[in-house]
Parts: sequence; C-alpha cells; structure tokens
Amino acid sequence: MGRTDTLSLSGLFLNPAGVYILSYGWLFGQTIWVSFIGGVIAHRSLTRQQFAALQSKSFPAYFSSSTVLSSLMIALWSFSHPDVLSNLAKPGLVDVLQVYVLAFVALVQGANYTYIGPVTNKIIADRQRLEREEGKAYNDPTASAAMKAVNKQFGTFHGISSLLNLFVVIALGFHGLVLGQYGFRSY
Repeated sequence: MGRTDTLSLSGLFLNPAGVYILSYGWLFGQTIWVSFIGGVIAHRSLTRQQFAALQSKSFPAYFSSSTVLSSLMIALWSFSHPDVLSNLAKPGLVDVLQVYVLAFVALVQGANYTYIGPVTNKIIADRQRLEREEGKAYNDPTASAAMKAVNKQFGTFHGISSLLNLFVVIALGFHGLVLGQYGFRSY
C-alpha cells in the first residue's frame, strides 16, 4: 500500500526542499530557454535591430532573476545542510561543492547583470549610431576605424558573456545531476 500522509498546504509552502526544487527548475529551465531556444528563435525571426532591442530588455530580467534564484538556493541549501558553513574550506564534500557551484552561478549572472550586459548594450547602441552616421552596415569592409573598434569591443564582451553563460549551463546541469543522485537531503 502507498503512503498515507495527509496533505497540508502549510507543509507544502513552508517546505525548503519543495521551494528549492521549484527554484532549481525555474533557474535551469530559463537558462536553457534563453541560451538555446528563445534566443535562437528570436535571432532567426527578427531583424538585427529588433533582436538587439529584445535582448536589451530581456537579458536584465534573465540575469537578475538568475542571480536572485541562485542566491535563494544558496541560502536554502546552507540552511538545510548546516555542516556546509563549517566545512567551506572542503570543496571536495558534495554538499559544500554545491554551494561553490551555486555561488559561481550567482556571481557570473550578477556580473552579467551589473557590468557585462550594460557595457554590451552601450557598445551595440554605439555601433547602431555609427551605422546611421556612416550609412554603412557594421560588417561593411569599408567601415571606419571607429566601427571596426566598436565591432572588436562587441565581439569581446559578447564572447565573454556567452562563454560565462555556457559555464552557467554546465554548472546548473552538474547541480541537477547531483540532485538526482543525492536529492536535497535536508538534515
């Protein structure tokens, strides 16, 4: 016979493991969507200017919610695994390593939200302004030295942001595999 537990709404909503799993699902799901599905569809469907406008509005929401969710997950994990804080110098311990993984996600997404994203948006605006002033596309071989410099800046910042986001996908995938192996295991 199956379990005969009685369902309690307060027990559901005050359950750190449940909140944690929902937070992880939201965070990993939105990361996969933004990185591999929604962004690809938008890039293929919109003009370059429309795509840039969409990204400039959606990325801050993505990066800020990622930062908040991963920070919440650090707090919930640490609360539910009290030995983590006293063993922070031992990243070889599975529970401690998860805090490092989540802290990496929070720091990277926070950096994308506060610095890398805004700088990239400014570079895009500068490039669009130069395109209007010069009457040439950003990739025109006869574009000015200023346009080529802006293109190089964009490539650098976009590359850094993309690479960091890929590392976030890998980190969250790893964390999901750990959750699958060990569960949330509050003690």
